[in-house]
Amino acid sequence: MATVRVQEAPFDLGAEMAALACGGSVGGIGCFVGVVRGDPGTGGRALRALTLQHYSGMTERAIGAIAAEAERRFGLLGCTVLHRVGTLGIGEGIVLVLAAAPHRGDALAATGFLIDWLKTRAPFWKRQEFEDGSSEWVEAREADDAAAQRWV
Repeated sequence: MATVRVQEAPFDLGAEMAALACGGSVGGIGCFVGVVRGDPGTGGRALRALTLQHYSGMTERAIGAIAAEAERRFGLLGCTVLHRVGTLGIGEGIVLVLAAAPHRGDALAATGFLIDWLKTRAPFWKRQEFEDGSSEWVEAREADDAAAQRWV
């Protein structure tokens, strides 16, 4: 069963992994933790923060559908997808993806699938705030779309 949360508060990796450990059938848990990086590849401007917005209800439903698809495709025993919103500073955790499966290959593949589809199919709006006081909305990236296409 999937756990999906969109939250402002930081997440606790250890607590989330312990909560997902689905008993003796788990052979592996794939894990991805995304963090806010300081140079987002925008001409060398230093990033101060990243602000994420979402449409409550719609975002959770979209992530839930992605998690259900991962559970179906990879035979998962469970998965956790936590995504933060609000203003996050450099180095803060922004997304946590955990996938528990009987075998490591499925756990790792599901983790890749989940993060690739989250990047392209979950409705979030991101605004980069720079040290010089300027800001801009983050546009979709072709590389993210290409990564998600491998799962279609």
